[in-house]
Amino acid sequence: MQKWQITFVDDHGETAVREFTCEQKPSLEDAAHMIRNELVPVAAELDLNDLEGRKPEPTVKILKDQNSIQIVDISPVA
Repeated sequence: MQKWQITFVDDHGETAVREFTCEQKPSLEDAAHMIRNELVPVAAELDLNDLEGRKPEPTVKILKDQNSIQIVDISPVA
């Protein structure tokens, strides 16, 4: 399996990096789930999809809006 490096800006405005193992490059939504599971584990149990106006990538939006976490890059670890 491939290791992937997810670079993001955390809630303090600092750039942080986490490594995860996946078979293929994770999408932004998949990366947001991985980051959320590690940094905000209680919120990981919630269904964040808006049932009325289904939002694409709801986890990405919630991380940014509620936790001030924004994914900047997803790249393979060499």
